[in-house]
Amino acid sequence: MLVYQDLLTGDELLSDSFPYKEIENGILWEVEGKWTTVGAVDVNIGANPSAEEGGEDEGVDDTTQKVVDIVDTFRLQEQPTYDKKGFIAYIKKYIKLLTPKLNEEDQAAFKKGIEGATKFLLPKLNDFQFFVGEGMHDDSTLVFAYYKEGATNPTFLYFGHGLKEVKC
Repeated sequence: MLVYQDLLTGDELLSDSFPYKEIENGILWEVEGKWTTVGAVDVNIGANPSAEEGGEDEGVDDTTQKVVDIVDTFRLQEQPTYDKKGFIAYIKKYIKLLTPKLNEEDQAAFKKGIEGATKFLLPKLNDFQFFVGEGMHDDSTLVFAYYKEGATNPTFLYFGHGLKEVKC
């Protein structure tokens, strides 16, 4: 299994269990999330509750919760939204932090493609939910989630160069 960690913080953000598609010249990875239900599981063991003592639920927590699989699996933490000015400031800081951690070839590709990726992201700012890894570091790579037109499941966007592949 492959896990993709935030290159800046080491937080796990994705795994190969969630296939991705490269967009914007490989700068962004697009991943489809799914709503799932977690919590109570109804298990029928064939016992007759009326024949047993009490027959009452013995304090088992039967609550269920709908969650997005990627958010739940990697314990992503939602962040406040960005306006255009704040987002541009984040991108500038992110470029400054990430570039020294990349090899020369990746640096060139990242610098060449980040402007186009930023132009792709800017018009969608109002539609995004922003997430970071479990550690909630100030210098984390952002993960963007939004709903494509007519979709019931969210689509996640990752900066591909900001992820480090780790074999588990």
